[in-house]
Amino acid sequence: MASYEVRITHSAEEELLKLDKSVVPAVWQKIKALAEQPRPRQCRKLRGTEKSYRLRVRGYRIVYTIDDKQRLVTIVAIRHRREVYRG
Repeated sequence: MASYEVRITHSAEEELLKLDKSVVPAVWQKIKALAEQPRPRQCRKLRGTEKSYRLRVRGYRIVYTIDDKQRLVTIVAIRHRREVYRG
């Protein structure tokens, strides 16, 4: 399988910088792995969306979209589970 390009939105990048430092390496590991496998077994499709998924990393969630035609994964949010699904 050819790899996907992974992009991080500006807002997700800012959220990443605010994360607890102990969780950052695990988050980066999951993000990097999305290039080879954008739909890992532990990902979940978000209801009400066509291309949005989420991954769990400890108490945090990585929310991302997949564009198979362009082979692109876009990280749109990295937030604590209590905050990620709020409007």
